[in-house]
Amino acid sequence: MLIVMKPDASQSDIERVVQVIERLGFKGHPMPGESRTAIGITGNRGSVDPTHFENLPGVAEAIRVTKPYKLISSDLKPGRSVVKVGTASIGGGSLAMIAGPCAVETAEQVFAAAEAVAASGAKFFRGGAFKPRTSPYAFQGKGEDGLKILAEVRDRFGLNIVTEAMDEHGIDLVEKYGDCIQIGARNMQNFSLLKYAGKASKPVLLKRGLSATLDEFLLAAEYIMAEGNYNVILCERGIRTFADHARNTMDLSIVPAVRRLSHLPIIIDPSHGTGHNYMVEPLALAGTAVGADGLIIEVHPCPEEALCDGAQALTTDQFSKLYSKVRQVHSVIAAQNDTEVLHQSLEQIA
Repeated sequence: MLIVMKPDASQSDIERVVQVIERLGFKGHPMPGESRTAIGITGNRGSVDPTHFENLPGVAEAIRVTKPYKLISSDLKPGRSVVKVGTASIGGGSLAMIAGPCAVETAEQVFAAAEAVAASGAKFFRGGAFKPRTSPYAFQGKGEDGLKILAEVRDRFGLNIVTEAMDEHGIDLVEKYGDCIQIGARNMQNFSLLKYAGKASKPVLLKRGLSATLDEFLLAAEYIMAEGNYNVILCERGIRTFADHARNTMDLSIVPAVRRLSHLPIIIDPSHGTGHNYMVEPLALAGTAVGADGLIIEVHPCPEEALCDGAQALTTDQFSKLYSKVRQVHSVIAAQNDTEVLHQSLEQIA
């Protein structure tokens, strides 16, 4: 159930509704919107009697929810969510660029990539300190030492750090050293890990599972939000299909689908989505054109020497050129959207 508050509802009105929800044995999730606050209810096994709320001060209406997810839904929050990550934000009409190497290998390698990323104007840096690999003998990452290098990147270059955690201990470490907890594709349905991330104080970037449907993806995000962490960013990174010309199949159709159903921002990962350096740019441009809120791109100063995923990494020069192009595409799309909004406003006035 959703409790929709009136536009002039006070904070005490909202708190009173949450108190009633808690007295009923459930959990209330206030979600401020552009014009009003909606409060989602979780923990109920069946329907909730709306009469508990209809006469409370500040309540506009109580709406029954029939969808399997509640908190990620645009029904709860019609406007788009903006997630603050460190000193910058993802969502809200801007194009976020998250870039850096697949894995932290050496301080020199990471600083060279970070210098190029910062020079381009990007605000976010990615790099894996914990690497889930198919082979147990492949490079697994530098662990906490890698996170310390990433923290130094933030101090030196002013970039906000996005890095993956594979278990609860990893989440604790990322909270200590990073700015955003990445949950990888292999862990998208690791429900105990999602619940733990839902109790974290840092935002979560959730990657789509290797074969996950849209509903499975959204419900994984719901797991996080149901625990109280509402700062979730979705990431499309390609899914496994019968095709063999790319590492994965980049499903760009999920971007407008998510934007129709959910208020959460969604970014795309054309690096993992393709597995090939030459495919990254066209898919990044296409993802920007279909409305993605950002991109996550692998950048390495010497891709041929990378310890993992070198085939899909861009050189620092290639990244700089790519970022310039995607910003141009984004500016065209943004201008078009602004024009449509203006026309709609004029029609309403007329």
